[in-house]
Amino acid sequence: MKKQIFIVALAFAMSAPVAWAQPEKVAAVQMRADPSQAQAALWASKVLARYHYKAMPLDDSLSEKIFDRYFKTLDGEKLYFVQSDIDQFDGVRNKLDDAINNENLTLPFSIYNVYQQRFNQRMTFARELIKGKFDFSTDESFQIDREKAAWPKNEDEARDLWRRRVKNDFLRLKLAGKDDKSIRETLDKRYDNYQTRMRKLNNEDVFQMFMNAYATSIEPHTNYLGPRSADNFDIAMRLSLEGIGAVLQSRDEYTVIREVVAGSPAGLSGKLKPGDRIVGVSQGENSPFVEVLGWRIDDVVQLIRGAKDSIVRLDVLPADAGTDGKHTQVALVRKKISMEEQSAKKSVIDVREGGVKRRIGVISLPTFYLDFDARRRGDKDFKSATRDVARILGELKKEKVDNVLIDLRNNGGGSLIEAIELTGLFIDKGPVVQQRNAEGRIEVESDTNAGLAWDGPVGVLINRGSASASEIFAAAMQDYGRGLIIGEPSFGKGTVQQLLSLDKFAPTDKVRYGELKMTIAQFFRINGGTTQLRGVVPDIKLPVLGDSESFGESSYDNALPWTSIKPANYVPAGDLKELFAPLQKRHDVRIAKDKDFQYLNEDIAEMRKLRKENAISLNETVRRKERDTQEARAKLRDARIAAQSPADDAGTGAEGKDARSKVPVPTKQAKALALKGAARQDDGLQADERNLVAELAAEKAAKNAKDVLLQETAHILADEAGMLKTDTRMASRTMPYMAPTKDIAK
Repeated sequence: MKKQIFIVALAFAMSAPVAWAQPEKVAAVQMRADPSQAQAALWASKVLARYHYKAMPLDDSLSEKIFDRYFKTLDGEKLYFVQSDIDQFDGVRNKLDDAINNENLTLPFSIYNVYQQRFNQRMTFARELIKGKFDFSTDESFQIDREKAAWPKNEDEARDLWRRRVKNDFLRLKLAGKDDKSIRETLDKRYDNYQTRMRKLNNEDVFQMFMNAYATSIEPHTNYLGPRSADNFDIAMRLSLEGIGAVLQSRDEYTVIREVVAGSPAGLSGKLKPGDRIVGVSQGENSPFVEVLGWRIDDVVQLIRGAKDSIVRLDVLPADAGTDGKHTQVALVRKKISMEEQSAKKSVIDVREGGVKRRIGVISLPTFYLDFDARRRGDKDFKSATRDVARILGELKKEKVDNVLIDLRNNGGGSLIEAIELTGLFIDKGPVVQQRNAEGRIEVESDTNAGLAWDGPVGVLINRGSASASEIFAAAMQDYGRGLIIGEPSFGKGTVQQLLSLDKFAPTDKVRYGELKMTIAQFFRINGGTTQLRGVVPDIKLPVLGDSESFGESSYDNALPWTSIKPANYVPAGDLKELFAPLQKRHDVRIAKDKDFQYLNEDIAEMRKLRKENAISLNETVRRKERDTQEARAKLRDARIAAQSPADDAGTGAEGKDARSKVPVPTKQAKALALKGAARQDDGLQADERNLVAELAAEKAAKNAKDVLLQETAHILADEAGMLKTDTRMASRTMPYMAPTKDIAK
């Protein structure tokens, strides 16, 4: 199957511009569209109206949908606009189609300019508020989620909303132990940074927001990618780029090195470390430095990236130097950088029960990545999720694992090709997914490679964040009876997108129009159903962490409906239904006695309570009581975890020759770590306000924290492996393809 590319030749007559009544209020600093953006919008509209799976004409009706979604994009929490702003533009809500068709984007940019004006007004007001005093003894509250709230009726209501918001920001820092002076300094700097980031937005950002309001008004997974976003999307898919191997972020107008990639030019130089500030960039050995202080992070990244084997020089202010400290200059030769953090990774969890040890091999797959270009060129080392997983399966075979788990939690998808080929590692041959295009034509996509890379039992761990390609793989494994699906219902995205470059319509190579990521088909399971809206329903259910009302396909107001088609012609490899009830029973008994699961359920109940109430008290006494209760509960948990040894940890441990495969388990000597995903004490700060070294240490601790759901999933798969080995008749009924094995106590 090839990467799908439309080659289209469109010849449409351009409409003459028409006049419209421009609203009176405009931003002090005007943002305007480039002519090329107006042209890109027109070409995008022609393609979307003709080739989209749910093709819709760009007319007054769609214009009204775009209008509402654009305002939601700009101010989804209804914090900046007031009702009079909406009313002011209401007379032109059906004119956005004319704006695109007539290549005159003044209207959407005028809306943005008013938003920009309101944003600055709110920030100015917020910074004035922190100079005064707040009364924390009154009984009032702050609404947490305002997405479904009404617009503030007038300026007085908007100011009261922001008074409560700033009061909450102040109280959070106060509860964290900060004094009034430092709180005022922190918040003034925070709101100033908001304004600074707003000033760095350009017309490409505004155009992309508007075009995405258009695209997502048709269907949730259709998007417009501006030229720079298109480049970044391509990098994310192939998991590689040409640069120096440093992760950057903005802090206080500086571009700061957050992470240095091991083995990269930056890492091998030994001259760069986290916290170093890049203040200048030079191309080649002799060109002058371009000062980048105060630049947008993506502009700095563009300067640092470049052709392989070319030289880039950095003017660096070391992390431990003051603002007037001595600079160092570092010359680096750019190389191809692999983004290994997003690659498939393995670990092995050993589960001991009743004197028997079961080894569960875990393959964590964050995305279904594929370097399309390298594959097309015939590069024998092209990056591919399937190739990496196949290699890991070979390693796990040598480590003699009893079961394999594919962890797809929060894997939002990626390449359809990879979903099909990854399924092929676990089945012999056969259909994997069906696609139906806009004309109703159905195609069956199949694995055509004979043989299995792994013929033993398999588990697939999913959650609400598992979407698209993840759902294709999980559904196929379930339909074939090839894998045990564990977790919570998945996202519910049952559509196929295709990248279409709009640059082919540009008048010259120097003009870039960007790309469309456009829905062109709906996929169906081989059993005829679809994952659309409903997702993949697990065989063994774990606690539901996600909120279906705010996250997932069912949360979209214009998602495609669930439907079904005729099943594909396939032969199931096995039938695991006989295992479901006994495994679920063992799971239920185990978690009923598991303190970690009790803590997890407490956290889930607390999150649901907060969602339902959708308000937080601004009374200091009430908040301190809530904080003290949470803190006491957290201390009890941490004390219990710290007191555990690996042997005490419900019979689990981690062993193996490869140290990287170990799953960290808390010990008596180790500091207490939070359960993965558990709520931690609120320090009132935002990520870029914390000390970078401390922030990185906290992230590392969280990453190494005990993963309760993963550990329990390993127990479930250990139970399955034990049942199959001790009951050969059950094994032959449920997994007839699997060679019989004897159970050996290890």
